[in-house]
Amino acid sequence: MADKAPDASIHAIVGALLILDALVIGYAPAGPWDSSSFTIGIIGVTGLCMWYVAWYRLTFKRKGLIPWLDQWQTPKESSPKVFALGIATIALAWASGNPLQEYLPNPTGLVLMLVGLLISLSGIYVMLSTGPLAD
Repeated sequence: MADKAPDASIHAIVGALLILDALVIGYAPAGPWDSSSFTIGIIGVTGLCMWYVAWYRLTFKRKGLIPWLDQWQTPKESSPKVFALGIATIALAWASGNPLQEYLPNPTGLVLMLVGLLISLSGIYVMLSTGPLAD
């Protein structure tokens, strides 16, 4: 029986609606923490997570969250690009935490730094796995 690719459209649509609310509409209850801005942040991060799940399903044609090394088509060529994206995200984190701090919520730089470090770690892992640490 052939495996059918999981549907990613619901995750993409819900993620887009949540991000639209967080960036444009700004509707959020105060929640138990009495801060509607914190709730908007939670809504935005949830929307980004939904987009990631949709991207994963579209890219790898399966359910899951972690792209294993055997799922990459060209890991030797892709890993430097992934690492460069991680470094660019870290640079964006620095910019959002320093010169752009007054325009963005306080934890923006911290969240972007975490994402950038995770992306960089993934790129380094693949470079080492296909290079010096390969079988």
